Amino acid sequence: MRYRGLILDFGGVLTTQMRLNGEAFEKSEGLEPGAYFDALGRNPEGVRVYADLEVGRATQEDWNRVIGKILGVDPTDLMRRALANLRPEMVILDAAQRAKAAGIKVALLSNSFGLEPFNPYAELGMYEGWDAVILSELEQVRKPSPIIYQRCLDALGLTGPECVFVDDHAKNLPPAEALGITTIHHTDPDDTVRQLDALLGHLAA
Repeated sequence: MRYRGLILDFGGVLTTQMRLNGEAFEKSEGLEPGAYFDALGRNPEGVRVYADLEVGRATQEDWNRVIGKILGVDPTDLMRRALANLRPEMVILDAAQRAKAAGIKVALLSNSFGLEPFNPYAELGMYEGWDAVILSELEQVRKPSPIIYQRCLDALGLTGPECVFVDDHAKNLPPAEALGITTIHHTDPDDTVRQLDALLGHLAA
């Protein structure tokens, strides 16, 4: 089958690994190893405010305040500091550009980190070159809800079986697969591009 659409996650796919970024943040703030990840993924208040941020029920300032309190650090512009070590993953971005040049529609689909006062998508130059940019904060629904995948398909004007979706979180893949989307669990940029080559044609050169 000839695929017509490529959907890419932002953090950890179009950027360097989120874990490496988080570990660098912990060092820069003088935190114990794992403290940041515990605040986001285990502390009930941290989990709640992050989920609310992703769907627009909380602001980035709310996140800064809550996570800053949990970690015992200055909350001022905390998201900017927390994402300061993210870098564009050029191997994936180059593959996306080649896919687009080959006539494949490309979309960015991200659970939002908030857009104000710090916009990580703008900071890393991620708004340009896409046929669709779908952010959970603006859609008021986040992955892995099937609703956000369908909205992305609608924005591209494509059906699930016409698209490939890449995400670094395995839990985000089954709802996309249920819509007929072919999925790739991203763990390594070069391996992901090899898988895209097999599905979309040669994109690595």
